[in-house]
Amino acid sequence: MTERRTRSFYLLAGFFGLFVLFLYGPMISVLVLSFQGPQGGLVFPMNGFSTHWFERLWAGGGQVDISGAFKRSFGLALVVMILTVAISVLAGLAFRKQFRGATLLLYVAIASLIVPSIVVSLGIALEFRLIDDAIKAIGANAGINWIEQDFVSAVGPFTSGLGAHLTWTLPFGLLIMFAVFNRFDPAYEEAARDLGANPWQTFRHVTLPMIAPFLIGVAVFGFTLSWDELARSSQVMGADNTLPMQLAAKTTTVTDPEIYALGTATTGGSIVLVLVTFTLIGLMQRRRLRN
Repeated sequence: MTERRTRSFYLLAGFFGLFVLFLYGPMISVLVLSFQGPQGGLVFPMNGFSTHWFERLWAGGGQVDISGAFKRSFGLALVVMILTVAISVLAGLAFRKQFRGATLLLYVAIASLIVPSIVVSLGIALEFRLIDDAIKAIGANAGINWIEQDFVSAVGPFTSGLGAHLTWTLPFGLLIMFAVFNRFDPAYEEAARDLGANPWQTFRHVTLPMIAPFLIGVAVFGFTLSWDELARSSQVMGADNTLPMQLAAKTTTVTDPEIYALGTATTGGSIVLVLVTFTLIGLMQRRRLRN
């Protein structure tokens, strides 16, 4: 019996090891290959060891506008993060009150999770084409010169792109906040009101500190989901590509490890973001325990 359990243990351990290798092997390979020498290629064996491709990436000497795409993606992810947190908190507070149609509204809010991403992207692109036609028609009928001469399209990262990303991040934020407020004890708020606090003071000094760690989680979700979104961005960004779109384009035009260097840099940034998040949550929990 013991020998049988030992075999089962080694079998499961081997299977788990293969799973971990399958999960993290590609990332480790990209990390290693990004440190190749100037004559390095995209596959093993490595040809030297240096930070040449990171220096080239930082200098912007590549064939694709990585720096511009990085700035656009970072700015868009920040805006998406802020809006996701704000709307999720407000919606969570609203759904604590019983109102007619709450269940239907919830289903509508999270329905985009089950709709194929490319369909969402195409739908938003079509919607903005109709908006473009309407704006041009208004400009022509009203004789507005700047519309007739300068207006091209309302499609862009912070218009149609922002809407497309919010259809992906908001459902996650809403589900997290619904779960948080479902377990939230209203006795704390009642005690604050009994002591004379108004609704804003109750939210600022009681509710917000208690849900703050979860807000950090919603913020991380909003930022990371927007940061690496490709399918919903594919039809709605216009002429300004995001970083994932530039990466997709770069894989068809580049035959050097610069793309690996970019992957290593973005992965490192994501790891730093996660570590900072856990640190902030830990500090908040310790402060809460002290208080």
